[in-house]
Amino acid sequence: MTTTESPVAEAIEQTEKAAPAGERLQKVLARHGLGSRRQIESWIAEGRIEINGEKATLGMRLTGQETVTLDGRSIHLNTEATTRRVIAYNKPEGEVCTRTDPEGRPTVFDRMPKIAGERWIAIGRLDINTSGLLLFTNDGELANRLMHPSYQIEREYAVRVFGEVTEQKVKNLFEGVELEDGMARFTDIVDSGNEGINRWFHVCLLEGRNREVRRLWESQELAVSRLKRVRYGSTIIPDHLRQGRWEELEQADVDALADLVELPRVKAGPRTVEDKQKTLRSQRKKPQVRTGKKPGARRAEARDDRRDERAGRRSENRGERRNERRNERSAPRRSR
Repeated sequence: MTTTESPVAEAIEQTEKAAPAGERLQKVLARHGLGSRRQIESWIAEGRIEINGEKATLGMRLTGQETVTLDGRSIHLNTEATTRRVIAYNKPEGEVCTRTDPEGRPTVFDRMPKIAGERWIAIGRLDINTSGLLLFTNDGELANRLMHPSYQIEREYAVRVFGEVTEQKVKNLFEGVELEDGMARFTDIVDSGNEGINRWFHVCLLEGRNREVRRLWESQELAVSRLKRVRYGSTIIPDHLRQGRWEELEQADVDALADLVELPRVKAGPRTVEDKQKTLRSQRKKPQVRTGKKPGARRAEARDDRRDERAGRRSENRGERRNERRNERSAPRRSR
């Protein structure tokens, strides 16, 4: 039985045989965060990408001497082999996840370090009123795969819910509810043991639709008063990472993310003592955010934030212990 390759695969194979030098165009563009390789291949087929003024073809390679344009706009590309870098950022409330904001609100990109010849790509988003873990990378393909629903990357949140949470409501959220953009459900809900009208839970999702956690609780006539992401895939927000600060992931943590989405491992960014010192120095000056609130109101709000963050941290620790117990139960027992 013989199988025929797709026209795209045949075109790429023929071009690679004819031009072995350089790096494939779609791979370079994906690494720079312009889109997934599949998206870029469709742009090439549509004639939207040009190399030195000529329409690009599937499988073309770049050596670094070419002029590349997308829809007539020039693209600055670095074709040299690069390291894969991932940053964990503890986003505070009040920041947006766009590069610029027409209303002048602070953005998460204001906090990011400069990266020569490349740019940081946010892996997913958090809305302005949500805090917690936000990952950034310089690898566009890694970012696209970690966000794509087909890879089912788990996102975990600590959430404070206002209202009476009954067993039936929890069951509904497990089984799935109809939202305006389709069915949605939590894959895990853990009560953190609080009492009263405001209670902390840990919830998990396998996708990242807009305001999905909030909308799920609202479907049960419950309000979310605090929401913090504590895990994305294999990366847990570090306990020591203060709000508004970031740190670069170690090689093993970067490799773990790549393994989740079936990407080959690539050398991570340098993590020398000098690099860590530069990181600390670069974060000492924080952007000033004008809130328009009186000093007394800001101090009271800061106290509330610290109290809620401690409650959230206790919730995170319970979630970690729960995961450890689950792993112990699922581990194979030795026969005597």
